[in-house]
Amino acid sequence: MSENPEPALRLDAVDRSFVQGKTQIDVFKSASIVIASGERVGLIGPSGAGKSSLLHIAGLLEAPDAGDVIINGTSCAKLSDDRRTGIRRTEIGFVYQFHHLLPEFSALENVVMPQRIAGCDKSLARERAVDLLGRLGLKDRVTHRPAELSGGEQQRVAIARAVANSPSLLLADEPTGNLDPNTAAEVYRQLARLVEEERLTMLIATHNFDLANQMDRVIRLEDGQLVPD
Repeated sequence: MSENPEPALRLDAVDRSFVQGKTQIDVFKSASIVIASGERVGLIGPSGAGKSSLLHIAGLLEAPDAGDVIINGTSCAKLSDDRRTGIRRTEIGFVYQFHHLLPEFSALENVVMPQRIAGCDKSLARERAVDLLGRLGLKDRVTHRPAELSGGEQQRVAIARAVANSPSLLLADEPTGNLDPNTAAEVYRQLARLVEEERLTMLIATHNFDLANQMDRVIRLEDGQLVPD
C-alpha cells in the first residue's frame, strides 16, 4: 500500500434522494465509508440499489444532498465546479461497463487525449500511452480504432485511458459486466496488475462475486447504507 497517511476516499454521512411523482426516494441515508490509500474495495448490492450513483458522488460527478466527500484529505462538498473538475482530472480515474472510447481515434490517441487536456507534453503523453497499452497486452494494437478491437481490447484501452493521468483513486463501475466470463477474467487480471503497479486505490462496483472476493474487502450497499459484506 501507499504510505499516504490520509485515506484516499472518505464518504462522510452522505445523503442522496430524488422525487418520483409525489414520493421521495432515499438512495443514501448517512452513508459513510473510509478507504485507505492503496486499498482495493469491492462494492456489491442489488440492481437499482444506487451503486453507480455512489461512484458518481465519490468521483465528484454528482454532489450529495448532504454530507461530504473527502479525497486525499481535501473536503470537496463546498468546492467550486472548477476545483472539483481539477480534482477529477488529476486524482480520479473512471472505468465504466461500456468503454466510451472516441470511435474516430486510435487506441493510442484515446489514451493520449486526457493527458493533453491536463496539459501534458505531447511526446510525454504518447510515451505514457504506449507504455500503458503495452502493459495491458495491446502493444500491437495501438494504431487500431475501437471498431477494429474486440470488446476485451476496447475495455483495456478504457482502463489505460483511466489511469493515464496517474490518478490516486480508480473508480470502476461493472468494468467487466459487458464481457463473456473468460474475457472478463483476463481483463480483470490485467486491471488488478496495473492497479498494483501504479499503486492505486480502487473502488469497484460489480455483480461478479468471484471478482469482488479478490478485493481486500467487500462492502454492500443495502437500504441506503454501506455495510461490510
